[in-house]
Amino acid sequence: MRPRTARGLTAALIAATLAGCATPAPPPPARGARAPAGGYLDVGLAAQAGAFEAYTRKAAAIDPAFSGPAEIGERLRTAAGYEPRQLEASMIAYAALAALQEPGFVAAVRADRDLGRRIAAAPEAALRTPGASAAAARANAALARRGEALAGAGQRVRKASYSVQHQPWSRAQVPNGPQRLAAVKQAAGYRAEPADRARLQAALAEGGRRSGATPVVTRGVAVAALTVLGQDRAARSLMQEPRAGQCLRIAKLNFHQCLAAAGTHYEDIYCLGLHAMADPGQCVVDAARPTRRAGL
Repeated sequence: MRPRTARGLTAALIAATLAGCATPAPPPPARGARAPAGGYLDVGLAAQAGAFEAYTRKAAAIDPAFSGPAEIGERLRTAAGYEPRQLEASMIAYAALAALQEPGFVAAVRADRDLGRRIAAAPEAALRTPGASAAAARANAALARRGEALAGAGQRVRKASYSVQHQPWSRAQVPNGPQRLAAVKQAAGYRAEPADRARLQAALAEGGRRSGATPVVTRGVAVAALTVLGQDRAARSLMQEPRAGQCLRIAKLNFHQCLAAAGTHYEDIYCLGLHAMADPGQCVVDAARPTRRAGL
């Protein structure tokens, strides 16, 4: 069966090493001075980015092996654990935190007290800051790594919807379709857990760089700069990106429509793999993929 496919930030800036020891932000360094190694973790951004890290981690860990209907229901709720607008903002916050791991960029932002005004006029101004290319590359890699893992896991689950059909239970009709769909809809949204901050730090520590400043990455770098400057209110207006947001909303809509039309357990697995995992994963991948210009 192939169904039809039809955020705040806190006012105070707190610098922390990746070891998680939060301290008040130091005064701007002298021009030319180097930022401390290791990057920073702003607590306001971390509170938002936690939704993205937790969802992509949990959903990508879904096992494509199924032995019965009970597993399907649990995994459907896990993959449904995001609200599109929240995840859109959280993805930008995650990109911003990755950009903040670039010490040269943080130092350059602190030395440029006029940068906030320029970003207010055009977020792309953040990309002209020394070290911004490296910061953007960190943000790009951080997003792409998460998106690719989720999209790949989703495709494995989708394939399992075919191979599982040799098991008779998978071809049986789902007995509680409306209740199952209602439970999936209620599962949306981020629920913080005590270990989430450490998991976020560990994810950011993976590092890596990929070139390309997409709209989501550009907003992430701009939010990072405004956070360093203590201009959280200005950063708040950059926590949305129309294309990425629409992609996530369509993925969730398609997931709900697919479940509403599914009749058998293997069809539920198909909906899970394609629309609850691969589709939002691809939204993240696309958010980190620069658009090719015509003629290139």
